[in-house]
Amino acid sequence: MNPPSARRRRVTGVLLTALSPAAFLGSGSAAWADDTPAVPGFTDGFGLTQVAGATEVRSPTDFTITVTTPEVSGPHKIRVFLPSGYADDPDRHWPVTYFLHGGGGNVDDAAAAPALHSDKMITVVPDGGLKSWYADWYMQNTAMGAADWETFHLDQVVPFIDANLRTVPDRGHRAVTGLSMGGSGALHYAQARPDLFGHTASLSGGIDFSMATVRATVLATELNLPGAWCALSTSGSQGCPTYGPYVDSDAIFGSPYAVFGADHLWNAYDPAAPANLSRLKDTQVTLYTGNQGLIDGQTAMAARTVENRLDQLDIPSRLVDYGNGASLSPKCDGGHNYGCWAAVYADYVPRLEAAFEAASKN
Repeated sequence: MNPPSARRRRVTGVLLTALSPAAFLGSGSAAWADDTPAVPGFTDGFGLTQVAGATEVRSPTDFTITVTTPEVSGPHKIRVFLPSGYADDPDRHWPVTYFLHGGGGNVDDAAAAPALHSDKMITVVPDGGLKSWYADWYMQNTAMGAADWETFHLDQVVPFIDANLRTVPDRGHRAVTGLSMGGSGALHYAQARPDLFGHTASLSGGIDFSMATVRATVLATELNLPGAWCALSTSGSQGCPTYGPYVDSDAIFGSPYAVFGADHLWNAYDPAAPANLSRLKDTQVTLYTGNQGLIDGQTAMAARTVENRLDQLDIPSRLVDYGNGASLSPKCDGGHNYGCWAAVYADYVPRLEAAFEAASKN
């Protein structure tokens, strides 16, 4: 067996052309009036109930449904991108990629990364809340109400999609990817359910929960502090996000302090923990990060920690550290924004499509 250094591929520069996030955020929102294009019909199930009359149709291959569930308070959107040939080939089944947005974001953020709307796969974008951290919360009686986000996504959304769309429902044809808060969620979901996901990618993710800066960011989103890693927003130029109502600083993971094991929930979730990383032994893992600014300066350190631990576990991974972004895209400054992330997905999606195709041949 080759040593980890021979199998791992560190990429420090990829020449890509970025697409402007502003050109895609909110695009395709025109009303369709009486000639609304047909989209697949969905049947309620797995604890999800559709909200009647709430479906948003941008085109037959880009639409959003709204559902309710006892697991998470309030209605929640699920945006779906279908391949252009989905309706033309009714016997064909497709691989699926789940995109997890970042803190302060929403399902429409995915439009800022056009590569996610692929002709070779279905992309599903479930609501991840303003500060869910893609976890089942420790406290369920906060101003946010029920907040079992992990259960909502993994036990409800995934089987709901498989039941209503023509998917290839196996791990070799299913990926979970995300950025910022969603980057930690993507790595965690792949660890929590290796039976579901054969591929995962984290972009500028807060993926090392032992770092004080990452824990501080989670706490800041709970407390909705206006100065907390402002660029954590996935909405690019739209300014500092809101993280919703104030909740207790222990609401998501309990106490963050490492005193007599009080932070055990943080440690159990931690995507960088060796015990959790060991669950990725049969998963294709990709990490992307810049290294500029307050946030990506930290995510770069977290990505290197995860890469090194995967090496120690003899688990292959691919780390793309694009530094200041000069070799990635003219729109990328190496920071925490879609000027970089749109170009990253332009690099990642074709690789993922190739991996799905290879899985179909096995």
